[in-house]
Amino acid sequence: MFRLQGSKVLAVDMTGDAVKAKNGSMVAYDGQMAFKKLSGGGEGIRGMVTRRLTGEQMTMMEVRGQGTCWLADRASEINLVRLQGDKLFVESSNLLAADGGLRTGTSFTGLRGATQGNGLFTTTVEGTGQAAITSDGPAVVLRVSPQYPLTVDPGAYVAHQGNVRQTFQSGVTFRTFMGEGGGEAFQIRFEGDGLVYVQPSERNTIAGDV
Repeated sequence: MFRLQGSKVLAVDMTGDAVKAKNGSMVAYDGQMAFKKLSGGGEGIRGMVTRRLTGEQMTMMEVRGQGTCWLADRASEINLVRLQGDKLFVESSNLLAADGGLRTGTSFTGLRGATQGNGLFTTTVEGTGQAAITSDGPAVVLRVSPQYPLTVDPGAYVAHQGNVRQTFQSGVTFRTFMGEGGGEAFQIRFEGDGLVYVQPSERNTIAGDV
């Protein structure tokens, strides 16, 4: 069971079960816990090979035991996401923890990944259970509907879920217009029906400031 203590620490209550967590994210625990580094983001040898080929980096550990384990990642804000048999697409650096029964993998995302320096692939979390994702500042959850598509700065993108299609496009933003951009501006356009998580801070992107 995941529960937040404040906005920057995740408490995971366990009764002999296991969760996947970002390697090195444990800050405290009580009871009896065992920690094991997972190969290929918890996907075994095949996952390790896939991630090396795609350039998508994710180092996870398995936490198993009885008691409570507290997780955090560089004082980032933590957001809980509940999955009901659907799939969450999330930047690997923003995935803090996932229920042990959730499956992790990689998915081709097109050119969007190249703008963030994470290759052409992103991490997926699929199944029924909870996942915890981090953001630089409190994440904002934005709705995408057929009537209202959404355009997002790739540096602010954290994750998305639902029946959503994404495309990569060039565009002009206020910073580019004012001459403050570092190159051509790129954006992500989301269409369909779902949710997009964005952070109020922009990571550096290879394709220039947007």
